[in-house]
Amino acid sequence: MTLPDKEILEALSSSRILTSMITPAVLISACGTLIFSTSARLGRIFDRVNVMKGEVEAIVTGSISHPEKRMEHLRGQIELQRRRATLIQKAMVSLYSATLCFVAASLAIAVNVAYGSNATAWIPTLIALTGGLFLFAASSLLLYESRFNLRFVYRSIDFIEFLESKAVEKNCPTQVPKT
Repeated sequence: MTLPDKEILEALSSSRILTSMITPAVLISACGTLIFSTSARLGRIFDRVNVMKGEVEAIVTGSISHPEKRMEHLRGQIELQRRRATLIQKAMVSLYSATLCFVAASLAIAVNVAYGSNATAWIPTLIALTGGLFLFAASSLLLYESRFNLRFVYRSIDFIEFLESKAVEKNCPTQVPKT
């Protein structure tokens, strides 16, 4: 076995490779968790849109009360869901890109430890930092998206209060005061 072959074998069997690859692995796990929860958010949007579609169908068939007010409410809610879905899709792209960068950084660390030098040590760091930027972008998008979700909830509550007031008016008409 020649000296360079022995050095390469020693480098590959070194525990330095695995210990150096730990940090990107933790970040990959974090991205996976965020991807899972973000996918669930997208699923909830799909479920909400299906419920709203049912309400629109009920309005069209005339089997639901206050059709004008409901359509006005639904238009706003559907637009919010559209914006949320777009933001979540962009966040998913950022999360998958971050995961890709962290996997690439992990592999670059292994290659650099085995074959590289101090002159190329910056490459895995740059790749990992790029992944961090994608993770930051995804987190920012999800934070912004959560504001739309809150707006959706508030508008739903406002509409429920509207329906309650109409139910009270219907069941308890205002009495004319006696003079």
